[in-house]
Amino acid sequence: MPRPPATACRSWLIALLALLPAVSARAELPAALARQLAELGVPSDAVGLVVAPVAPGPRFLAHQAERPLQPGSTMKLVTTLVGLEQLGPAWRGHTRLLAGGPVIGGVLHGDLILQGQGDMDLDAAALRALLQRARHRGLAEVRGALVLDRSAFQPTRTDLGVPPFDEAPEFAYNLIPDALLVNQNLLRVDLFVDERGLQVQPLTRLAGVRVTHEMQLVDGDCSTWDEGWQPPRVKPPGPGRQMDVVLRGTWPVRCERTLALNVIGRNDYVGRLLRQLWAELGGRWRGPVREGVAPADAAVLAERSSRPLSELVRAINKPSDNAFTRTLYLAIGRAAPGDATEPTLQRAERAVRSWLRSRGIADEGLVLDNGSGLSRSERLTPAQLEAVIRAGLASRWAPEFVASLPIAGVDGTLRRRLTDSAAAGQARLKTGTLKNVVSLAGTMSDAAGQPLVVVAIFNHDHVKPRALRPLADALVDWIAQQRFARGSVDTAGKDPDPGFPVGIAPPWGDRPGGP
Repeated sequence: MPRPPATACRSWLIALLALLPAVSARAELPAALARQLAELGVPSDAVGLVVAPVAPGPRFLAHQAERPLQPGSTMKLVTTLVGLEQLGPAWRGHTRLLAGGPVIGGVLHGDLILQGQGDMDLDAAALRALLQRARHRGLAEVRGALVLDRSAFQPTRTDLGVPPFDEAPEFAYNLIPDALLVNQNLLRVDLFVDERGLQVQPLTRLAGVRVTHEMQLVDGDCSTWDEGWQPPRVKPPGPGRQMDVVLRGTWPVRCERTLALNVIGRNDYVGRLLRQLWAELGGRWRGPVREGVAPADAAVLAERSSRPLSELVRAINKPSDNAFTRTLYLAIGRAAPGDATEPTLQRAERAVRSWLRSRGIADEGLVLDNGSGLSRSERLTPAQLEAVIRAGLASRWAPEFVASLPIAGVDGTLRRRLTDSAAAGQARLKTGTLKNVVSLAGTMSDAAGQPLVVVAIFNHDHVKPRALRPLADALVDWIAQQRFARGSVDTAGKDPDPGFPVGIAPPWGDRPGGP
């Protein structure tokens, strides 16, 4: 699971100021990178690399450019660009609150229906605003069920019966979305230690839910708080009793964190959140919660829309949000031509492949799963990713696409990386991390100011990202210091071959699902 960023290590970046010895243009791998990979026991065929000018011309560096590799979250570049191209930057997800019966004297004689259509911004505040509008229209009591309409995507729940991606299904990066994902189904809690011991304060208020703990305090670094973490235990409520969520494991004594946990069943979560908010607004409702489809004659009580896609792509690529990306991928499928009963994921894959072919990008070797890169099966080649980036730079929506990418040393998943590098403030690169993947892809400039397309993908099952990530960063810094426009790598006036630093712990840890 991804950790909060650790303190940036500055000392290792000093070594990056020394460049590698000269190599000819279009060499396969820089010599020092190849040597450090060998020292780590990583074969050269575990790396795919492309460095090429944005302007027409041959690549400067290419290594295994045509080999399908596991891309990690750099796959999000495909989904966000196709989303902009197919849906447009003004696309929004929607939510509607509907009355499934007549409202007489402030009483709804029928079901209250919450209908989702891929609204990524449907948090607790947004749901409260919907309910408040219903109250303003005079609704005070619901004498029916809460019906959750997720039918915009088919099947309505792709998370059911699916084994977890890894050993930490309770964390937000593992969340599998649906068309009606309310507050991302997350229970947010503050953990801190004071004179009374470990304190657990819920930030998400759910009717009938209590959060307690059985955690032991230990000495340790707050950056490794998750090493003693155990999955929470949820005690189902008995008659007239609360649901207890019990946090377990160990906790560093000098540590304060806010955690977001996906531990409550989806229907139960929405029902408890809505019941809590409705009661706070003075409304009455004691009915059950069930899934269903809104009838055609249901009356609209309130509706809302998400931010436009032009903003959502930033919320996807900057922090590398898996749930948002997967929702966008499904929205692409829903908008694609085809039978509405066909699985939305299949329609999404067909739409992505069709878009690629329309841009002259071959899709051989491409494997699509959920569009986020949080997958063991997704594959693409560095050449395909290079072509997608080029298409993004040439798109009429290029400003929106490029602005969504993390900036080295400035923001997103790169805010604590490459801070003292020649790439700082100018390289815009999507990151990717799984337990066997480190990747970077996007655009940057060399020392002569020449715009480049850069793709670097490292795949290895037995070397952790904490060893590979410094190599990826060192490679980016090295690229930023070259003058590829001269036709060869520029190392004038630099110390010969200091090699790349290795063994630096990455700021996001080394478990699956990181950025």
